[in-house]
Amino acid sequence: MDVLRTPDERFADLPGWPYAPSYAETSDGLRAAFVDEGAGPTVVLLHGEPSWGYLYRHVVPVLVEAGLRCVVPDLIGFGRSDKPTRVDDYTYARHVEWLRSVLLDALDLTDVTLVCQDWGGLLGLRLVAEHPERFARVCAANTGLPDGSRRMPDVWQRFRDHVVGHEDLRIGSLVASGCVEPLAPEVRAAYDAPFPDASYKAGPRAFPDLIPQSADDPAAADNTRAWAVLRSLEIPLLCAFSDQDPITAGADRPLRRLPGAAGQPHTTIAGAGHFLQEDRGPELARVVAAWARR
Repeated sequence: MDVLRTPDERFADLPGWPYAPSYAETSDGLRAAFVDEGAGPTVVLLHGEPSWGYLYRHVVPVLVEAGLRCVVPDLIGFGRSDKPTRVDDYTYARHVEWLRSVLLDALDLTDVTLVCQDWGGLLGLRLVAEHPERFARVCAANTGLPDGSRRMPDVWQRFRDHVVGHEDLRIGSLVASGCVEPLAPEVRAAYDAPFPDASYKAGPRAFPDLIPQSADDPAAADNTRAWAVLRSLEIPLLCAFSDQDPITAGADRPLRRLPGAAGQPHTTIAGAGHFLQEDRGPELARVVAAWARR
């Protein structure tokens, strides 16, 4: 596997992101980056496609001020983490294992409050199902756990066709297209920072086709098993979806039917698109902080 590592100077002076990175090795020797800020009960903040930990820059300060520890990983292929160069290097199973080996082996996290959005949920909910003893609660925000039983919406199909069809994706523009509020040029540049050129972008290009959309997809059986476990767990689960995300609209309904979702203060974040951390980050953070401190 050929791997690229984004030069550190690409991350200098990013607006709103003063945090020094830490690093851990995955089980197959890749270097994964994460930010670790604050002290207190641990909150893991998982990003998705095609962002990186920077997505949570409006969330981290609020949670730290509330007395919580924030661990913000960059998924392999994103942010400061190593970037295998071939689209075929990325599989759903590998992403789950990469994340598991960092959070549970290298960092040995326990009693975790998980906040997951987009692919952060597709990976994080699998970890919850496979290692429930490590998690205290889960906040799902604009995410889900597709098992191949239903087709993704047309707006997602158009997104998929664009991502798969363009080798040199404009990452900052893609993030901006999922926001209600406009992104400043320097913020778009921060989302572009991990990807100096097209050779670094195999991770973002791979993600859409890893989502199970049929029963014979390689990840469908694993996700079906994960749903069966989630339906047996009492781990508290809070849905905090936005009101203007056409991609995940309605994906909260099966999550709200899980046992752990019963009686939880589910909320809708108004005025936010797919990347609700950009549009309404402090509001999401206040919801998480109040709930985690209950």
